[in-house]
Order: sequence, then C-alpha cells, then structure tokens
Amino acid sequence: MDAPKITGYPELTTDEIKLINITKENAVLVGTLCDGIAGTPGVDQRWLAIARTDLQKGFVALTRAIARPEGF
Repeated sequence: MDAPKITGYPELTTDEIKLINITKENAVLVGTLCDGIAGTPGVDQRWLAIARTDLQKGFVALTRAIARPEGF
C-alpha cells in the first residue's frame, strides 16, 4: 500500500527519506548537547538560547532542502 502524499511536497525517494531521518537523528543529538551545556555552571544562557534557536532553524532548513516543499 502506498503511503499518503504530503500536501505541498513531492513524493520523496527512499534516499531522501533516509537523509531526512539522519538529519532528525542529528537534531536530537544536538538538542541533547544543548541540554547538557545548559546544566554547566557559568554558561551564558542567553547565548545558549540563541544557539539552540539557530541550530533548530538550521535543521529545519536542511529538512526543507531535502524535501523541497512547493510553497511557503
């Protein structure tokens, strides 16, 4: 049975799905790293929050680069 199509996205190849899954796995690792750094005394929490946001945006951008959504 074919998987349902995601509105606004082309059908993804097996390789593209693998790349997105690798991206998601790495995002979890980076999130865990940020969580660990947050518990370190003396760390500037403001800059950590900026880093976390920018890294999240980066992983979203990687996923969109692979998935190539058609719209906004």
